[in-house]
Amino acid sequence: MESILYNFFAPPVPFFFLGIIAILAHSDLEIPEQISKFISLYLLMAIGFKGGVELHASGMNTQVALVLFFAILMAIVIPLYSFFILKRKLSPANAAALAASFGSVSAVTFITASNFFSTSIAKPGGEMVAAMALMESPAIIIGVWMYRKYKKVDMGTQSNRSHSDFKEIFKEAFLNGSVVVLLGSLVIGLISNEHGQEIMAPFIGAIFKGMLSFFLLDMGIVAGKRIKALREAGFFVIAFGILMPLVNATIGFLIAYLCNFSGPNMFMFMVLCASASYIAVPAAMRIAIPDANPGIYVPVALAITFPFNIIAGLPLYYYITELIHPEILIQAKDAVEAIVGH
Repeated sequence: MESILYNFFAPPVPFFFLGIIAILAHSDLEIPEQISKFISLYLLMAIGFKGGVELHASGMNTQVALVLFFAILMAIVIPLYSFFILKRKLSPANAAALAASFGSVSAVTFITASNFFSTSIAKPGGEMVAAMALMESPAIIIGVWMYRKYKKVDMGTQSNRSHSDFKEIFKEAFLNGSVVVLLGSLVIGLISNEHGQEIMAPFIGAIFKGMLSFFLLDMGIVAGKRIKALREAGFFVIAFGILMPLVNATIGFLIAYLCNFSGPNMFMFMVLCASASYIAVPAAMRIAIPDANPGIYVPVALAITFPFNIIAGLPLYYYITELIHPEILIQAKDAVEAIVGH
């Protein structure tokens, strides 16, 4: 528990709460949109590059294959059962958009979670970065498919637009800027391996936590502004935004346990399953499901699930992982003692 509190209260996580407090206090604090976009691209590039280096070091083995397989599977299955739960209270359009958000992933949640291992000898494998990138697209496609299947529209109008629509959907799903940067950086890191990491060290290492702090501050500001929109969403979707991460993380834990994932990989896989996208999916839903209300699926992912994961989810998933893999805690303490000793 001591290591969990250390990771939670140490920067950069508290900057997220600073952003929320600033908005609730009616401060004029704001980070320009272009700077925020640059920081997000930097974080994706840095985490992708480091993941590629780690993937090169580990190579392709059974665990890597299992991680990638189950990551894609969860990106398909989560939006399916989420849709049928949400369809009981929401329209097919809103249910599909929100289900796609939970089937996809939050890169910022993933990056924040990776900070838990900043002082640990044990590190998540590079395959976790690849898994994060691969989980973006299937969820979007499943969400759109469920929407098309259950929405009653004029079939003639639908057939005239289907080819053009799906072309745009696949473009957003596979050529979205965040996916391109993440996968591209992963490949570059994989090719350049440790030599490339030495060259990039000042860029992807020394300033990483500072940039993440800035980005979490911005996310806190945005989440604070979105909280008001949840009044229209109602109790059902708010409860969904809190309970669904726990359900998905539990499934992720069972898969990781049965497949004997390493401790760091188990934790990060639970985080991937529990997070919800508020960047890639909204960009795709604007085109694919124009009937869906962004005032529902964006704030639920950003102002409910993201803060929940930051406040309660990550410490809980880490604690569960410690129970199964206590060596994570031991290695983290050894690393801290080594740093203090020097």
